[in-house]
Amino acid sequence: MAARRTTARSMALARRLPATTVYVTLLLATAAWLASRPLREQARFIRHNSSNLHHLEVGKWWTLITSGLVVDGVPVLLGVAAVAAALGLAEWRWGTLRGMGTFLFGHVVATLLTEGVMWLMRLAHLPGALTRARDVGISYGLVATVGCLLALSGPRVRRYGLSALTALLTVAWVVDHELADAGHLVALGLGVAASRSHWLRDRATTARRTARADTTA
Repeated sequence: MAARRTTARSMALARRLPATTVYVTLLLATAAWLASRPLREQARFIRHNSSNLHHLEVGKWWTLITSGLVVDGVPVLLGVAAVAAALGLAEWRWGTLRGMGTFLFGHVVATLLTEGVMWLMRLAHLPGALTRARDVGISYGLVATVGCLLALSGPRVRRYGLSALTALLTVAWVVDHELADAGHLVALGLGVAASRSHWLRDRATTARRTARADTTA
């Protein structure tokens, strides 16, 4: 009986959060497949799905999507859990289109902006312009979604949460000087910018009013 109730609740949650369910499933399936392959094949897969400047220049724009199917830089389960929590909360509050749209907006636009900087650096013959860099992961979309959630939260959470996240990402960039660290700051800015759109702000306001009404009922 308990198992049936658990299964029923899981199915209900999956129906309520279809985008999160599908994306988390794809992340886990990709991670499992990669873990089953030799290191050489893993490296080849990541190389061919990196959304770097070289791939964008030769027309492999699909890497903007497939690069987000690989959890990189953190343990797989930790990364997947973070995506499930952030994207799941966004989808729960704002709906599937807005929740997944915010995640994809952060992932794709932050990638294009950071690779655009690489293009300008190469154009100006500056050192450090990496055209074939390893560029996969979930972090840009994740940071943008978390930033948007914080920006649309109450005043105290918005003030202290955004300040803490900005400080953390800034310290990481100052210490490591990695392109991805700069991209995380860009993604955070994109998430905050998205929170100012009527498309999200009106939906978030409606969700808060509904939650307050349910609480007082």
